[in-house]
Amino acid sequence: MTPVRLGRTGLMISPFVFGGNVFGWTVDEAASHRLLDRMVEGGITTIDTADVYSRWVEGHSGGESETIIGKWFAARPGARDRVQLITKVGSPMPGGGGLSAAWIEDEVEASLRRLQTDRIDLYFSHRPDDATPHEETLAAYDRLIVAGKVRAIGASNFDADQMAAAEAVEGLPHYGAQQPEYNLYARERFEGPLADFCQAHDIGVIPYFALAAGFLTGKYRTQDDLTGPRGERSISRYMDTRGMAILGAMDLVAEETGLALAEIALAWLRQKPGVTAPIASATSERQLDSLIRAAEVTLSGDQMARLDAAGG
Repeated sequence: MTPVRLGRTGLMISPFVFGGNVFGWTVDEAASHRLLDRMVEGGITTIDTADVYSRWVEGHSGGESETIIGKWFAARPGARDRVQLITKVGSPMPGGGGLSAAWIEDEVEASLRRLQTDRIDLYFSHRPDDATPHEETLAAYDRLIVAGKVRAIGASNFDADQMAAAEAVEGLPHYGAQQPEYNLYARERFEGPLADFCQAHDIGVIPYFALAAGFLTGKYRTQDDLTGPRGERSISRYMDTRGMAILGAMDLVAEETGLALAEIALAWLRQKPGVTAPIASATSERQLDSLIRAAEVTLSGDQMARLDAAGG
């Protein structure tokens, strides 16, 4: 699997990023470690997680995903050097949140402890913090970069104006990566000004919710399908007329190509202007193998146009 350059961060990452949001939520520790083993075997070398994963689960306080990944590193000598590690700061945690220098400096140490590593390859501001000046946030990141604890920084869920405001700060590191919600259904947050900004400034883009929480796998087509932890919580919002039209267009492409719907959704993202590598999670080795296959998929111009029209 050929690595791709993540914009001006200079990082070389795999053409798919394995999402660690499922670790400790829909996948237990043992299964998570099996998936991580298979991930590396299949050529995916980039892992995305966050301090807040999976605080939304009853009884969790955040840090569960990072802890599972850290135990995997500890149990497999050399594994840390084989992967590019992404995590995030800024979402509400029991001890704080936001992008103040004090919180970043405390929380990065907590993430490093949970991950059992001395460095983070790409550290994201998980969401904007209007109460903290960009100068304060970027100065904190600068200190972490100088200390060798962080290699590069990115911004998630920032719009074009927020990215431009951070870009205008002089003498401090700039965000070199963007992590927006972007998929065949959810397009408005990225396409347009944000995509234009990222392309103009050589900012790498690694979209999350690439499979729309599983909706774009085709598994969920009626209300009766909304079972399990992802059901009503994440997927019901996609089950409208436009969502069904998207699945219909994907079904036609699947008939033409023999591809699974998840592979089509990921291939569409990989071929969109400005996108570096989509993030997708898996809860089984079968699903993960499908992600690995999707790295070799190229859709025709007609197929891309048909999918664009269905989701537009």
